[in-house]
Amino acid sequence: MKSKVSIVKCKDYQPLRVLEATKEALDALGGITAFIAPKSAVLVKPNLLMAKEPESGIDTHPEVVRAVIKILKGINCSVFLGDGPSVWGNQAENTDEVYEKSGMKKICQEEDIELVKFEHKRWRKNLPLATWLDKCDYLVNIPKFKTHDFTILTGAIKNLFGLVWKTYKTELHKKYFNADDFSKMLVDIYEEVRPALTVIDGIVAMEGDGPGTSGELRRLGLILAGSDCVALDSILALIMGLQPQDILTTQEAASRGLGVADINSLSIFGQRLETIIGEPFKLPTSSLVKRIPRPLVELGKKLIRYYPYVEYDNCIRCGFCIQACPTKVITMKDDRLVFDYAKCIACFCCQEVCPNAAIKIKRNIWAKLAGL
Repeated sequence: MKSKVSIVKCKDYQPLRVLEATKEALDALGGITAFIAPKSAVLVKPNLLMAKEPESGIDTHPEVVRAVIKILKGINCSVFLGDGPSVWGNQAENTDEVYEKSGMKKICQEEDIELVKFEHKRWRKNLPLATWLDKCDYLVNIPKFKTHDFTILTGAIKNLFGLVWKTYKTELHKKYFNADDFSKMLVDIYEEVRPALTVIDGIVAMEGDGPGTSGELRRLGLILAGSDCVALDSILALIMGLQPQDILTTQEAASRGLGVADINSLSIFGQRLETIIGEPFKLPTSSLVKRIPRPLVELGKKLIRYYPYVEYDNCIRCGFCIQACPTKVITMKDDRLVFDYAKCIACFCCQEVCPNAAIKIKRNIWAKLAGL
């Protein structure tokens, strides 16, 4: 059978409009009960990167989360909302602050559902994942459609990284500092947890140097839904102007038979692809995809390197980047951040957690000579 995906237009975050669009997306696929049994316990996981207001476009918008919650409550489910924000063990930011500023706390209070923290772990496939996965019957995944300096795309599969317990995210960045290996680890998580349903917030997406404050917002006006995260990420890649196989997590998950990346093997309901694909996305500075011929990509990976650097006029000396760095190569000297580039693994965690878009990307000599 073909994987089913729905794509519905939704021009803004007006609550009733988002609810109607989300219902339309799910109804096209057979309704919420095609994915979730009534009276079940459901863990809803948005993408909460940092403590920023909804209009920043960094976190999943609370109205998309509210819409999913209302639909689940409509079939008498017990709903729990939680995420493991990119707080690197609650050192860089406080989870409570993330929940507050992102609007998730308010949504949970208004909808009378429980807001939970991922305080406990269980080792699953050599990964410490939140025990709330064991307490609930189903996982509903609600990612934000954004670019990502390390993985190119953060969508359906990448959002599941937030299920990793606390500071172990840092350990995984150290262990899997190569993008190929990191992507395989992300697919390990997907293979283990397999969300029953994914609803993607693509009303306002992000391009450029996402997923944090250095990215640029792009109004798409879309909500996507389905159970196949590979299929959903394949469509996101096409919207970006890429091919599904350009995204390493999509490539790896498809090769394991965990979903469908072939667009001809998808049943797409709602909007036709040709009506929603416009100008290609601005890709992250560090991405070689679409910038050098495919036969040279592997050579380019070996020679062309990108590194973080600081725009000091924007730096507020908060120290979040120091705490987030997996290999501890960032220090503060004379009130200025200093990078030990010989040990930097170019994971861009520092840029991801920077609250003020102060960390940008620099090129090595080979990238400059190649004009990249």
